[in-house]
Amino acid sequence: MKDIYENPLITRYADRKTAEIFSDDYKFKLWRKLWIALAESEKELGLAITDAQIAEMKKYVDKIDYEYAEREEKIVRHDVMAHVHTFGHQAPLAEPIIHLGATSCFVTDNAELIQIYDALGIVKQKMLTVMDKLRVFALKYKDLPVLGYTHLQPAQLTTLGKRATLWLYDLYLDFEDLTHLMRGYKLRGVKGTTGTQASFLSLFDGNREKVKKLQKKVVEKMGFKHVFAVSGQTYTRKFDYSVLSVLSRIAQSAYKFANDMRIMQSFKEVEEPFEKTQIGSSAMAYKRNPMRSERICALARFVESLPMNEAVTASTQWFERTLDDSANKRLTIPQAFLALDGVLNIYINITENMVVYPNVIARRINEELPFMATEEILMECVKAGKSRQQLHERIRMHSMESARAVKERGEKNDLIERIKGDAEFAAVKDSIDSILRPENFVGCAPEQVTDFISEYIDPLFAEEKYVPFDPDIKV
Repeated sequence: MKDIYENPLITRYADRKTAEIFSDDYKFKLWRKLWIALAESEKELGLAITDAQIAEMKKYVDKIDYEYAEREEKIVRHDVMAHVHTFGHQAPLAEPIIHLGATSCFVTDNAELIQIYDALGIVKQKMLTVMDKLRVFALKYKDLPVLGYTHLQPAQLTTLGKRATLWLYDLYLDFEDLTHLMRGYKLRGVKGTTGTQASFLSLFDGNREKVKKLQKKVVEKMGFKHVFAVSGQTYTRKFDYSVLSVLSRIAQSAYKFANDMRIMQSFKEVEEPFEKTQIGSSAMAYKRNPMRSERICALARFVESLPMNEAVTASTQWFERTLDDSANKRLTIPQAFLALDGVLNIYINITENMVVYPNVIARRINEELPFMATEEILMECVKAGKSRQQLHERIRMHSMESARAVKERGEKNDLIERIKGDAEFAAVKDSIDSILRPENFVGCAPEQVTDFISEYIDPLFAEEKYVPFDPDIKV
């Protein structure tokens, strides 16, 4: 359809699996699984529910009559009741006991929590894939000197591999947050209309132990162990804020990487993949724009903006619940995951195909290294018996003259030639070239790469039993 708006997160960026998780079909099938788990558990605890009723429900767990449901919703103006009626229409024997004792949030909240958990699993797998690509890149280029920057001004050298560990460590920290969120994951459970479980207490004739067992059974049948300790009608919407905060943190890390890529591509040091037939600009045929990195930034910015939305939602829930969260959640939760899915897809694509230009990197180092090397030259001269203060002043004068030649006249940096021609530095003239080797200025960067990966990343991969993942990437 080209005559109505289509969500680009679906058509352009996210892959199918994440879109499926937040589909109506996925959600409504979860509703039916929850109703079955509730009925089974109520039967096991003594309510008059038959095996035949359970079997009939299971027969139609994945066979939803959507036309009937749509007609019902137009009549009752209530999505949950429309699907209760639809399920009962398809499974008439079970119709009297479907949704027994439950309120709408039994299915809506528990299903949404399961959808979020399943989507977090995809995020987790894709994060590991990005981290694996960065691990390989960092080790490959751990020894390659590159200009380091502070304030986007040339500073001491680092290595390209060490820079990659900065991206990798951000993701490692995000991964810790993600696994913490998923560890001990909670469902809403069986709480009743205002969270008091009154309807279920009535069903079991005041037997509170059976009410507690009911909740435990239902949650375990759905594959989980924990529930929110207390709730109103809904689980606390602060949890949604926690989810989007983790997604936002991952987006921030991806944004930082993509910004760095955009700058490096401007320097012509490192480029993102560029297809043979790709067009960088409609007007300037020579351009190779960092379009994929820019797309990461665009999508990541959207994800970063969403936690505030959930913060407002969580803070404005009245007493046991209000309904202004519902329509809002239909937008924020799925779209946060879909946008981040697009971010991670592109992140994977870039990191497995980055193009490095060592000669450009070396040339740019050589333009700046003479200024950085003056301290080393000064120290060698002092060792040869020269005055540190006198030589410092000579270097300052030569540096200013050389900088003026570079900035005002566009000439090359001739600081080293000036120093070599100064008789005050005769004692180190023959060793200056060896002093100027870039690898002398990267400090512990190569070792930091190997230490970080062996101490943090490799154990993480072993713990997670990581297997490479090949997503359906749209770039």
